[in-house]
Amino acid sequence: MKKLLVALVGCSLWVATAASAQTAPAKPAPAAALAATSYYTLDDSTIGDLLDNPATKAILVKHIPAVVQGEGIDRARGMTLPAIQPFSQGKITDEQLAAIDKELSTVPAPK
Repeated sequence: MKKLLVALVGCSLWVATAASAQTAPAKPAPAAALAATSYYTLDDSTIGDLLDNPATKAILVKHIPAVVQGEGIDRARGMTLPAIQPFSQGKITDEQLAAIDKELSTVPAPK
């Protein structure tokens, strides 16, 4: 009887230990955390949007200052950089667009 009692106590301790070792299910993230953060991209951001944000404008000035400070930039505010590239007479290269897009992808866009 004593051996049976010791065995039962041992089993109950083992079950209790095993149960406490399991991790609790993760709490669901708050709704705000679930909302995906969006970032600027060349394909989805107009030149006007990029010029109106100081952080994204600085990226453009860094890579294509002549274009950003050129006379006609205001006429292109509703277009994207890839859309005006063919008309830039080589002032906007594929390499510049790739570098700009890479940097833009780190700047959160407004919702």
